[in-house]
Amino acid sequence: MPLDKFVLILVIVVFAAGLTIWLGSMIVAGLHAPLPLTLLIPAALVLYVVWRVIAQRLSSHEDDHYDQTPR
Repeated sequence: MPLDKFVLILVIVVFAAGLTIWLGSMIVAGLHAPLPLTLLIPAALVLYVVWRVIAQRLSSHEDDHYDQTPR
């Protein structure tokens, strides 16, 4: 990957992360939500992603390397 493309992607990712944090802080400040609620939403999203990854790994026949071993 060329260096200029890498730097462009890096700048865009850092800008998007900063914008996300700023926007999230503005939303939380406007809602006056309690702290457990603000922590519950990211935790639920992380648990959902972990659940989907585990479910995909268990149901995928392409990732099952033990089925191809001779018995």
